[in-house]
Amino acid sequence: QVQLVESGGGLVQAGGSLRLSCAASGRTFNSYAMGWFRQAPGKEREFVAAISWSGGTIYYDDSVKGRFTISRDNAKNTVYLQMNSLEPEDTAVYYCALKWGRTIPIMRRDVREYNYWGQGTQVTVSS
Repeated sequence: QVQLVESGGGLVQAGGSLRLSCAASGRTFNSYAMGWFRQAPGKEREFVAAISWSGGTIYYDDSVKGRFTISRDNAKNTVYLQMNSLEPEDTAVYYCALKWGRTIPIMRRDVREYNYWGQGTQVTVSS
């Protein structure tokens, strides 16, 4: 069993920055890829970014490309999402997700591809 705990959310003005963290614990001795998703009220959960085990492969949704950066520290079992130039449209609950294996799943936007999820952290961007 694996537990994922997100932190770093909060309220920020448009144009500001936040850094989310996702700490994994439990049976994390195998390799795993990680993803970040978000869900706004009344909307489906959507893909934001994903990173492979080595960090050598990264994908972003077009809506965040150039503004968000995903990274990881395997020694700390932690994945980060640096969010800059935040916009009101970025307001959502942000979730991290774990997928066993070294590579990002081909269907990386499909929530069913991921084995574990965190409880989410709220990000609110005011205009």
